[in-house]
Amino acid sequence: MRKLSYEEIFAQRYDLGAIEREGRFPIHVVAENIRSLNNVGSIFRTSDAARISGLYLTGFSGRPPRNEISKTALGAEKTVPWKYYHDTTEIVEKLKRESVPICIMEHTDESETYYSANYPSPVCLVIGNEVEGITEEVVQLADMAIEIPMYGIKHSLNVGVAYGTVLFHMLNQFKRRE
Repeated sequence: MRKLSYEEIFAQRYDLGAIEREGRFPIHVVAENIRSLNNVGSIFRTSDAARISGLYLTGFSGRPPRNEISKTALGAEKTVPWKYYHDTTEIVEKLKRESVPICIMEHTDESETYYSANYPSPVCLVIGNEVEGITEEVVQLADMAIEIPMYGIKHSLNVGVAYGTVLFHMLNQFKRRE
């Protein structure tokens, strides 16, 4: 075994033109009221890695250009298609009108574990505030709810970590269907 050099790794990566030719995965992501700019940067970087269709920052979520976002995103804020909406329900309702099912990552009385869910394609994944989660208005618009089981004292993971866990599970499910 040998560790690959940065040049070897970089040679294997897509460029934006190749991504647009190859296409993006039918996953839309709504990030509602994310308070930490580092978390926003992490969400951008993970979104780039999964080649999502679009990222929608809503509410008081920070948005580029911000040094704190760029520091964590490492340029992904320039490669992920994104938009800002002040009102989260506006983009969620728009996606629903386009027949995109809404999947929230939230503790509800109907949540199923993220690994037992069957994700539709396309899908919109909604992630929420680090403390308060997803607003009740958006919960009421959801078609399904998922959660990550917690086996310790805390009831949730960091939003960026939780997002990566669920997103790559979704992506692997989509890849298996191909």
